[in-house]
Amino acid sequence: MVWQLFWVFVKIGLMSFGGGYAVLTLIQREVAARNWVDPGEFQEIVALAGMAPGSIATNAATLIGYAEGGIAGAIAATVGIILPSLLIVVVLTACFLRLQGNDWIRSSFYGLRPIVTGLIIYAAIHFGFSGRTYPLQSWSMAGTLLITGGCLLLVSKYKVHPFAVILLSAAAGIILF
Repeated sequence: MVWQLFWVFVKIGLMSFGGGYAVLTLIQREVAARNWVDPGEFQEIVALAGMAPGSIATNAATLIGYAEGGIAGAIAATVGIILPSLLIVVVLTACFLRLQGNDWIRSSFYGLRPIVTGLIIYAAIHFGFSGRTYPLQSWSMAGTLLITGGCLLLVSKYKVHPFAVILLSAAAGIILF
């Protein structure tokens, strides 16, 4: 089981482009294909991983690894998801230092921004609507959208610290749900 966790998360680590939130759907797909955790448990893992310091993908991998293989599984999954990125960053840094003045390289990074943004938006929508037990038009969905809108407003317009927004969201969730 430990080797299987390691190799699954190495594969995820190789495909993780755009940060932790962008790769959540890939993690969910791989975990669901192996029946490691059900969709409800996955949402709980993502919620817990999002509250912990560090990358949400790495934290989710650690929690899934622990759930499936204990401490050894947590270590295997964490190393598996981090190792490809570490190796790629080391190689790309060496190449980038040589090519940093190249206009094509600089332009390609600007071209990647919309893709990363799209992956993050897709992950948010997919995570927000997967495994819901209530209809799309309900008080629960209205409350969810109200909290989401409030969070976006607080962070973007009023520049409230994200940790404070997380605490306020938790309080709003307790009150509304």
